[in-house]
Formats: sequence, C-alpha cells, structure tokens
Amino acid sequence: MFEGKLVRLRAYEQDDLAHARNFLNHPDVAQMMNPHILFPLRQEDEQKWYESLSSTSEKEYAFAIERKGSPAYLGGCGVHNIDGKNHHAIIGLFVGAEHRGQGYGSDALRILVRFCFNELNLNKVSLKVFSFNQRAIECYRKFGFVLEGTLRQQIFRNGGYHDELIMSILRSEWEKISQH
Repeated sequence: MFEGKLVRLRAYEQDDLAHARNFLNHPDVAQMMNPHILFPLRQEDEQKWYESLSSTSEKEYAFAIERKGSPAYLGGCGVHNIDGKNHHAIIGLFVGAEHRGQGYGSDALRILVRFCFNELNLNKVSLKVFSFNQRAIECYRKFGFVLEGTLRQQIFRNGGYHDELIMSILRSEWEKISQH
C-alpha cells in the first residue's frame, strides 16, 4: 500500500470489480477515458482484466484507490508501458464521478508519480488526456506536468473531432516541486 493525505493505493481485489465497472460505465467517466465507441464494459471483460494482473509484472502496475480510514473504492490508477531501459512510462487515473472535486484524484496522482520516481526509478512520466477534459488538464498542470505534444483531431466524440494531449513530468521537475 502507498498512502497519501486522503487516499491509499492498494492491489485490486475481486470485490472492487463491480464498483470499477460501474464507475467506468458511467457516461462522464467513460467519455473522458475511452477513445472507442462508448459501449458498456461487461462483467466478463472486467474479470479477464483482473485475472491478467500480476504482482510480478515489470511492465505494468494497477492500483485501486481507496479513501484512508475507509475501504471505500474511489477509482483506479496504473503505470503502463514501462520502459526499463529508457526509464519512462505512461500513467492513467480515474475517480468515480461522485467522488470528483474532493481532492482524491490529485492525492492519488501525487502518490502514483512518487511511486514511479521512487520505486520504479523512472526519469519521465507521461499521460494522455482529451482536450475537452479541462478539469484533468488543470490538475496535471498544477502538479507540474507540461504539454509535450498534441495529437490533432485524434478522437471523434459528441459529433466532433477533438485533440488528444500528451503531457509529462521529468524527475528533475518533480524533485523541485516535491521539495516544497
């Protein structure tokens, strides 16, 4: 377990799957995460994903986000495409719609990035975010992520094309920010 001020990151458990599926199938969450046609995630799909998790993986880590002092499942996050030679990876994070705006996502992001730099010895952490997800973009900027690139009109959503932004933070940038 990795703890922050409000939340802890822990291994996924079987009991988390129904909550995760409900969160990921919520239109507000799915729209911000899924680049494909929004189709409900099935129980079987979530079970296959869960069974693919490995505590010994060197390429991917997945964490459930829970409120400290309570076993309440709030969302999930992970580190993907870990490149051990070049010391970088891509992260992702989601919080259930009813838990947004309470600082849980920011705290989970802080813990996840700290895990990437301190435990995985990465030099760079990247993420992708749709240009219409302003709440997430502002959170990432406040945390020190910078815009690295724009995939123009990468996603078709709600009748129009939208950009996908690539943002990142380097270890040296994180070290300066985390000292304060």
